Amino acid sequence: MGKYQFDKLFSQQEANELLPRLELLIRELQMHANQLRERVTDLARQDSELQEMGLQDIIDRHPQLKAITSRMAELAGQIESFGCFLKDIDQGLIDFPGEVEGEVVFLCWQFGEPRLLAWHTMESGFGSRRPLPNTPKPYLN
Repeated sequence: MGKYQFDKLFSQQEANELLPRLELLIRELQMHANQLRERVTDLARQDSELQEMGLQDIIDRHPQLKAITSRMAELAGQIESFGCFLKDIDQGLIDFPGEVEGEVVFLCWQFGEPRLLAWHTMESGFGSRRPLPNTPKPYLN
């Protein structure tokens, strides 16, 4: 497995079986991310200094945001507890360590896709996805 060590390599079937649970977690995570953005935008209208601050500094100044960020961290932790990697909340990107043609790669899923359709190398990302063997190409954007 070279320089990459994972506790688990997923088969396509194992990853696909997790998707219904992951869809629920991603949907809730996206909802909280949107709520956090709205709250920060509202607060920034009253406090112009927030526009120049990082998220942690904003939370330190406005501790009422901690409930949202704590729940987001909890959801992200649940997603990653399965052995997969949350890559992007807004796009709903999740990578699963797996194998394609004997090479350790990331099996790649995007929220809204009906099943696992693509993969990419460990070094590349979503923009370099390739169809999984036996996957109809029209599914990929």
